[in-house]
Amino acid sequence: MSVFIDKNTRLLVQGITGSEGQFHTRSCIAYGTNVVAGVTPGKGGQKMDDVPIYNGVKAAKKASDANASMILVPPPFAADAIMEAADAGIELVVCITEGIPVMDMMRVKNYLATKNTRLIGPNCPGLMTPGQCKIGIMPNTMGKGGGPVGVVSRSGTLTYEVVHQLSQVGLGQSTCIGIGGDPINGTNFLDCLAAFNADPETKAVVMVGEIGGNAEEDACDYIKANIDMPVVGFIAGLTAPPGRRMGHAGAIVSGGKGTAEAKIEAMKASGVHHCENLGKIGELCKKVF
Repeated sequence: MSVFIDKNTRLLVQGITGSEGQFHTRSCIAYGTNVVAGVTPGKGGQKMDDVPIYNGVKAAKKASDANASMILVPPPFAADAIMEAADAGIELVVCITEGIPVMDMMRVKNYLATKNTRLIGPNCPGLMTPGQCKIGIMPNTMGKGGGPVGVVSRSGTLTYEVVHQLSQVGLGQSTCIGIGGDPINGTNFLDCLAAFNADPETKAVVMVGEIGGNAEEDACDYIKANIDMPVVGFIAGLTAPPGRRMGHAGAIVSGGKGTAEAKIEAMKASGVHHCENLGKIGELCKKVF
């Protein structure tokens, strides 16, 4: 099975006429995703290839019955795009845009608390149910469908690496999710772990974390209390100097909190199989799973 997306997902793309929007929309279509509409204010009535374009999300949803949105608009407009999708009743919003101001995301977080919309991202690669649907910028060549392993990661490129290694050792994936590395995001580790735990065909999980915040420690507490299936974990940023942001806006160690060592200890204490060398995570998963 899968979580969040499958072959029945109907996707609209906000920012479809920009260069990034066109490129990644075409990539999703090539993968097999059912892209039913695009949104660019002022360009309603046009088409991007065979995809009809609308001026707003409400009109696009009404015409296409879309239930998911991919957002590829510039940072100054991304928060409003997320809230517009939620206001239109879109069930799943995947925001790829990076560089959205923290204050904008605080406004989004408060707004989504009143809506029935799941946000993945921002600053994320999106998600993929191999062989069924892709929303985001993950390479079309990655992923082996029909498998028992769920993948959730704060890092986009490390998601690709983990999925590649799993496929190389013959372990297919149910759904692969990049939650993004910003300090304020939508869906977190706990949400994904709960979804995988509820999916009867997901039998194991790979969780990739990084320095900064306490999301991984919270996830480990949840795993210890609620999850019986095996979990393999990896923490990026072991050699990062304190006080310096490493890549993601949320990847910063300050005040002695958010260190890789603390997260690794939390993993070991909760029964998560910690992988010390990312280059061998596929081998470890094959052994553990």
